[in-house]
Amino acid sequence: MKPIAPGTIIFHRHRGYGVLTAVNLLTGWVAARFGDESRTLDLNLSTDDVQHADGESILFHRAPPERMPHARLMAMVRDLHKAGYERLYLYSWPTPSGLHWRWQLFTGPRHWMQRPWREGWYGSGADYNFNPVMRWGDAPGASTTELIHALAQFDPAGLAQALGRDEDHTNWFAAVCDALLPNYAYSLGADDANKLLLPRLPVIAVRQRQRDYLGPDLPWPPGWKHIWRQDAWAGRHDPRSVVRHDIIPTSLRLPFDI
Repeated sequence: MKPIAPGTIIFHRHRGYGVLTAVNLLTGWVAARFGDESRTLDLNLSTDDVQHADGESILFHRAPPERMPHARLMAMVRDLHKAGYERLYLYSWPTPSGLHWRWQLFTGPRHWMQRPWREGWYGSGADYNFNPVMRWGDAPGASTTELIHALAQFDPAGLAQALGRDEDHTNWFAAVCDALLPNYAYSLGADDANKLLLPRLPVIAVRQRQRDYLGPDLPWPPGWKHIWRQDAWAGRHDPRSVVRHDIIPTSLRLPFDI
């Protein structure tokens, strides 16, 4: 389905051609301006007769758009791994409310908890719902190749740091992509440090009304066990995550952080 984003040209059977000024991919509500009208009109893509400018129907209920960018990011990272940028990593974790998932790309050493922050290399599904872009100069609905080119132009120095080998992670990531894409993504981290980690990798659907994932259980990424706490009394690893949803520095707190 074509992208739905602010700036998308639409056709309404009663109003004619218009442009979307605001979208909400979670609910299907959009605001559109038609002609020289000063006010916008609120429409629901599930019930109102709205089409793309070329006449293609917007089947929001039958074929909902991605409500989070994680699957697109996974496809991009997989292709960059194939090109030799194996030291590029995708970290994703839930917001405190569980309504959205955040994401961060980082390069260099694979330190899940000491990830270097670069402007434009992180975001949230909450932002994506209102403007489905990654914030590095990409366009809504950009292909994997287009995403890579946009990132390379946006921050070539940052992407260059991903050059190098990490075969363990690359093989794990490729297997996860083969199992999950295009409709699912993985989640790392728990929103409660006292909650036991699942024995398998958590899987999330990137679209609403997507059936539950029924594929094989997937392992956690290489090196994940090293961030588990050591139970000195029992002499064993306690599978409780030290990953917290609030590890983002205050200065880098994401908008719509709910």
